[in-house]
Amino acid sequence: MATFPHFGTDAVHVGQEPEQWDINQVVPPISMSTTYKQDNPGEPKRYDYARGGNPTRDVLQKNLAALEGAKHCQAFSSGLAASSAVINLLNHGDHIVCSDDVYGGTIRYIRQIAVKKYGMEVDSVDLTDVQNLEKAIKPNTKMVWFESPSNPLLKVVDIAAVVQTAKRANPEIVVVVDNTFMTPYFQRPLSLGADIAVHSITKYINGHSDIIMGAAITNNDEFQQHLHFMQRAIGGVPSPFDCFLVNRGLKTLHVRMKAHFENALAIAKFLEAHDCIESVLYPALPSHPQHTVHVKQTKGMSGMISFYLKGELCQSRAFLSALKVFTLAESLGGCESLAELPSIMTHASVPSATRAELGITDNLIRISVGIEDLDDLIADLDQALKIAIPNV
Repeated sequence: MATFPHFGTDAVHVGQEPEQWDINQVVPPISMSTTYKQDNPGEPKRYDYARGGNPTRDVLQKNLAALEGAKHCQAFSSGLAASSAVINLLNHGDHIVCSDDVYGGTIRYIRQIAVKKYGMEVDSVDLTDVQNLEKAIKPNTKMVWFESPSNPLLKVVDIAAVVQTAKRANPEIVVVVDNTFMTPYFQRPLSLGADIAVHSITKYINGHSDIIMGAAITNNDEFQQHLHFMQRAIGGVPSPFDCFLVNRGLKTLHVRMKAHFENALAIAKFLEAHDCIESVLYPALPSHPQHTVHVKQTKGMSGMISFYLKGELCQSRAFLSALKVFTLAESLGGCESLAELPSIMTHASVPSATRAELGITDNLIRISVGIEDLDDLIADLDQALKIAIPNV
């Protein structure tokens, strides 16, 4: 399995240097203070108020920037808080080209807040064909937003091709990639030309299903200043304790992602051969329609798999209810395996007509493969499939 150089070492050490603390703590301390003494009025030593800066948050931001191969990182209280801070780069009348398959909360924010409240425009486009982007770009297009792979259909977008197309039309267009599904262990969008990488840290980066947080990462100094201003002006910042937990989770990111990939690839192959399954969506499989693009721009794949059952809503409900090791729950990226039904759970806010057009049907199951024993996971899926679809 190919990896980015020094990833594990950076995950453990960058930002953690004991010498920065008064008694050389190996584990960075949790700094809970909300305010800081100033020796003279208006002359803080480093911080004045915790919304604008915090030592524990700085440790995390430095580490995340290094892992993404970037200069800057700003952490926010959720992935959507990070996304809204990025979209706030734009102004009234600006146009966004958004991938047609994205997290439901992302498109909900864009359509119901950015468009309705702030007067922006949006077009949803299948970016797996870059010609669709060429056709969608307008004189007022200022941002291209997409996930690769996407949620929940796992479409893979050629990041470098999108960047090239957008910048050729207008060098000022900001290209944003939501890298949540991949993490910087498997994919680094900024190295492929993207301007900003966004993460829901809640997922793989933290990896333990016990915090909510987001981040926006960039090499652009102007964007960094905007994102830091959003922290201060809007206030959607994470708590020091949550930053401590994520910092701890990062130290095992490379180990966990290897385990997720190994389990998921084996399960995807198992599902692809199962009589109860119509089709499997997993970019690491040669059968995936964008497999070649995926291999070109990544180092592997996470534990995210979507698949179509041979059945309808009734069979999907029966399958999910019969699972024992997999937990029926939203979210993803934790050590434990999860399963959900996007059409009535994570993507219920997407209009039904749009879901039908995209293929987010009532027999589409999304699973987040954890790091449990592979044999137990396969046995659990197999028994639940046979209960849900007994006559196949």
